[in-house]
Amino acid sequence: MPDISVALSTIASGILLGGMLALAALGLSIVLGVMRLVNLAHGDFLVVGAYAGLFFLKFTGVDPLLGLPVIALFVALLALPLYRFLLAPLAERGAEPQMMTMFAVAIILENVFVLAFSADTRSIETSYATLPLTLGPVTVPLIYVIGFAISVALILAVHWLISRTGFGRDLRASAADAQAAETIGVDVKRVQMLTFALGAACAGVGGTLIGAAFQFGPSSGAPYLLNSLAIVVLGGLGNVLGTLVGGLVLGFLQSLGGLTLGDGYRDVVGMALFLLVLAFRPAGFLARGRS
Repeated sequence: MPDISVALSTIASGILLGGMLALAALGLSIVLGVMRLVNLAHGDFLVVGAYAGLFFLKFTGVDPLLGLPVIALFVALLALPLYRFLLAPLAERGAEPQMMTMFAVAIILENVFVLAFSADTRSIETSYATLPLTLGPVTVPLIYVIGFAISVALILAVHWLISRTGFGRDLRASAADAQAAETIGVDVKRVQMLTFALGAACAGVGGTLIGAAFQFGPSSGAPYLLNSLAIVVLGGLGNVLGTLVGGLVLGFLQSLGGLTLGDGYRDVVGMALFLLVLAFRPAGFLARGRS
């Protein structure tokens, strides 16, 4: 049985990491809610964000966390032509062709990463990346605290965007009934395009935060895609605040699984929870609202 301080530190670290995973999952959630698209390249958008943060630091010397708006815009702009030339022409054919298209994009991106950056793992090295933060018996990595704070702030900002703005009203209408939204004058295709770009931006920012906390490589996207799917199922489709709660729950349970079963079982616990919720409550525990 681990020491109480070790147990508390592990659980606290898991919850903080869950906040960062929630931001990464948010993009998948809103795209799934509006476009009914399971973006199988979502994990690779995270990796794009991680590499973008790495090279932003390398070429500018500026902390990538200060460059998050630039990185978010960069990933969003990369996503726009993917939507315009690959997804929009398939919009009338249902979700399956779009999903398989993004599966192909994921494979292409992974191969591009290998060709451009090699298969070596990398990390975003900052002065505080390895510093601990101790509060009483709890010790957690400082980068977890910073990443958690940024993630929660951005999730709340997206919640405000969706619940309080004209774009958010159009997004909610498109998510509820795209055909009805079109009849009242909503440009559904534009909403879907901007939603896809917003989802990619969230993934890119989440990727930078995760890249500052962990090593990453060309194939790192798949585990984060699975974690994001688990969080979306836990929090409810398109539910922004539910995504945050789902991330915290997943992070807590993964840390608990690591404590009781061993660190190698962290992801197993998360996937088992994902399957259980999918089987017994597929709409998610917090699926009442979309914002």
